[in-house]
Amino acid sequence: MNEVTRILDTARPDDRHAAEQLLPLVYNELRQLAAAKMAGQPSEHTLQPTALVHEAWLRLAGAEAGFEGRTHFFAAAAEAMRHILVDHARRKNAHRHGGGRQKVELNEEILMCPDRSDQVLAVNEALDKLAQVNRQGADLVKLRYFGGLTLSESSQVLQISERTADSCWAYAKAWLYREIKSQAH
Repeated sequence: MNEVTRILDTARPDDRHAAEQLLPLVYNELRQLAAAKMAGQPSEHTLQPTALVHEAWLRLAGAEAGFEGRTHFFAAAAEAMRHILVDHARRKNAHRHGGGRQKVELNEEILMCPDRSDQVLAVNEALDKLAQVNRQGADLVKLRYFGGLTLSESSQVLQISERTADSCWAYAKAWLYREIKSQAH
C-alpha cells in the first residue's frame, strides 16, 4: 500500500496531523495538475498554478467526508480545481465582459488546456447538462479537462476499461461540441 493511500485510509476528516503528512506527498502531483491547467492561460492571468493548488488544498482539507484512497483524492482534487477555475472565470467575465457569451469552437485542445475564462464557463455549463444525460461521460470530462488526467488514469479512477473510457470520451466530446455550438447561436 502506498503512503498516500495509507494516510487517506486511516485519517479522519478533521485530522490535522494526517493533512500535514499528506501535503508533502501529494503537493508535486497537485502542482503538476495545476500547471497543466494553467499552461494555456495568458501571461496576464491573475490565477497562478501555486494559488490554484493552495485553494484546492484548502477545499480538500476542509472537506467533511474522507477519501477512499488515492484515486478518490485526486478525483476530488480535479473537481475542486474545476470549481476554482469556473469561479475565477465567472468573476473575470462578470467584470470584463458584462457576463456576455462568446462563440467557442470545442476541440480536444480546448478540452485539455483551457486558455480563456469564457471557454471554461462554456464547457462548465455544457458539462452540467451532460451530467444529466450521461453522468459517466461528465465525470470523465471533469477528470481530463479539469484534473489533467490521461484517458488511462481517468479509466482507473472511474473503474472502467480503457475501451469504455475511450468510447465515453468520444461521445462526451461530440455532445459537448454540439451543446456549446448551440449556446453560441
